[in-house]
Amino acid sequence: MKTLQTHVLGFPRIGARRELKTALEAFWRGATSEAELEAAGAALRARHWALQAGAGLDMVTVGDFAFYDQVASHIQLFGCEPARFGFDGAATPLTRYFAMARGERSDCCASDHAAPHGSHALDMTKWFDTNYHYLVPEFGADTAFTLAGERLLAEVAEAQALGHRVKASLIGPLTFLWLGSARDSGFDRLSLLEKLLPVYTALLMRLKAQGVEWVQVDEPILGLDLPQEWRNAFEIAYWLLAQSGARIMLATYFSPLEENLGLACRLPVAGLHVDGVRAAHELTSVCDWLAQPKVLSVGIVDGRNIWRTDLDTAIGLLAPLLDKRGELWLAPSCSLLHVPLSLADETALDPEVRSWMAFAAEKLDELATLKAALAGADAPRLAEARAAIASRARSARVHSDAVAARVQALPDGADRRGAPFAARQALQRARFRLPAYPTTTIGSFPQTAAIRAARAAFRRGALPLADYQSAMRAEIAHAVARQEAIGLDVLVHGEAERNDMVEYFGEQLDGFAFTQHGWVQSYGSRCVKPPVLYGDVARARPMTVDWTVHAQGLSARPVKGMLTGPVTILQWSFVRDDQPRALTALQIALAMRDEVADLQAAGIGIIQIDEPALREGLPLRRARWDAYLAWATRAFRITAGAAHDATQIHTHMCYAEFNDILPQIAALDADVITIETSRSDMALLDGFGEFRYPNEIGPGVYDIHSPKVPDTDAIECLLRKAAQVIPAANLWVNPDCGLKTRGWAETEAALANMVAAAKRMRA
Repeated sequence: MKTLQTHVLGFPRIGARRELKTALEAFWRGATSEAELEAAGAALRARHWALQAGAGLDMVTVGDFAFYDQVASHIQLFGCEPARFGFDGAATPLTRYFAMARGERSDCCASDHAAPHGSHALDMTKWFDTNYHYLVPEFGADTAFTLAGERLLAEVAEAQALGHRVKASLIGPLTFLWLGSARDSGFDRLSLLEKLLPVYTALLMRLKAQGVEWVQVDEPILGLDLPQEWRNAFEIAYWLLAQSGARIMLATYFSPLEENLGLACRLPVAGLHVDGVRAAHELTSVCDWLAQPKVLSVGIVDGRNIWRTDLDTAIGLLAPLLDKRGELWLAPSCSLLHVPLSLADETALDPEVRSWMAFAAEKLDELATLKAALAGADAPRLAEARAAIASRARSARVHSDAVAARVQALPDGADRRGAPFAARQALQRARFRLPAYPTTTIGSFPQTAAIRAARAAFRRGALPLADYQSAMRAEIAHAVARQEAIGLDVLVHGEAERNDMVEYFGEQLDGFAFTQHGWVQSYGSRCVKPPVLYGDVARARPMTVDWTVHAQGLSARPVKGMLTGPVTILQWSFVRDDQPRALTALQIALAMRDEVADLQAAGIGIIQIDEPALREGLPLRRARWDAYLAWATRAFRITAGAAHDATQIHTHMCYAEFNDILPQIAALDADVITIETSRSDMALLDGFGEFRYPNEIGPGVYDIHSPKVPDTDAIECLLRKAAQVIPAANLWVNPDCGLKTRGWAETEAALANMVAAAKRMRA
């Protein structure tokens, strides 16, 4: 008798219309109560469990919902909120939760001033190699763990009351510790495992007592190059967790297991989930190594991308495993958090392109079809899936002979500037004559209600093109005037006309399609709507020149041209999977190179090519880094290679661990790089100093993700720290990131303080 079950590792939580975003922002504004926010969360959970059950999943997943971030939820779950926040027990759990996520009081360098040390938010970084950001736990020798499982247990009870069979979901203890940061240099996070495991065990026992049949424990770090002591800790940890009596489904994803395959298979757990998309070549080995009666769960549907699954290929992979084991669980490769909720309302998509796609709800249907086909039952959607796969393979809109010919004809020197940096720097300083510690911003300014209303009216045809352009030019003039009044040295046009830094360009490039409601969560209430990159990429006409030239005509100060780099456009899109990513990146680079050339020809002397996703794109296994970095940095240099020596090329990178790739960052050969450093108290800059980073750098001096306005003393303190690491002549002064999500009042106040701090440093 063969047994098949279906489940998901996690589900999108923001809602079909971003209901979670709406609820969060209303609560943060004080427009709704905590009880109303909780009710909105409960409604979303119930709706999403109903979708899972309605699609025929054998159990629903509980514990994947979070109001801001699942790692932050685990910080509360295990009672390890950092002591620096000074929580005294009077605040509610949600108040404490959002304080950790968003910061609270105004602060400066805590070691030098009397402001409360607990005011700045937890650091934020990327969740493995995705564009999802998690809040980083802080650990030290004094970290204690206590079980605070009421929220999770209440959500389990909610699902059970609705009649669902429940699988609870947790981040595993070793992954939780690995993802954290050590407060003190040299502190070993692994030393906390002995304290943490009893709390995990207690929670597993509580879940079992509440009738939870299975607990999914996520340990994606098994797909990394782990130090031996961390590998050794797995067997000890899971032997202790097994004493709880709970049935544990150990979940790995995002990467092949490689040398950890045998370790994962022999751990004392009831089941093992593996990524059958990124590690299909390991399925036979896992099947052989995983002893019966352990359950094998195969992530056969891609949880990271929106293309339909080739169900015939999937059946070919799964059928031998089912024959050998007799029981098989089918699932997406990872949580469906990384894809939009449903295609149901995507009525504006080209029908042919739409037929090639599957969002979260459609992926549930794919699991049901696979289950039926493998069981020998009627699978009516199998024929539809075959037709869609065939349509995409033969579609003329996917391939362009002209793009292929341009790639083939690319000369060897296309990725090199004319002169080395020192010579370029001298030319640029003579051209722009900027003061020491020049001030600028990263690009965007507040997207006000008026801007959003004008864009929405234009999109639905209620505002003529000429009127829309006039409105955007007025907004650009407003942004330029405010920057001049504040005293910034290098201005930006503010990006009023842009909806998103990737979507804006994708809408003007061949090879992209766009959704109406294809939102995914980036962090907290921040959602993005990634373009769908389905075909060869080319630029039909200039995309930014008119807006930038308009802004430059309003000021004698230099105005930066603002572009998104090829790797970031690649990473932040749902990318085609029918050709190597390196080739797709090269096609984008050539299109953006044309834009650099046109901006330069129009008199724009400073051009920023943002690559916040460069580090994010690194393969999880170091053995694959060199190949990725070679084509990724070359793509950037090809984009920038159109610039003359006197044209200053900037780039910006978001929160990331830069130290591992500093040689490759230097190899980008950008004249100026701006990075996010304020949350780390400038610690991220240390690596650049030790590396002796040769070009100019702008370490972010305040956190734009927090609503608090930094004072001048705080910014000056950070700049003094930066000047101890980087030569002062090479330092720029700027916020951490773009200001799109902030309001004008806080933006002007923060930037005025930033300019004042720069003037102090010049003095």
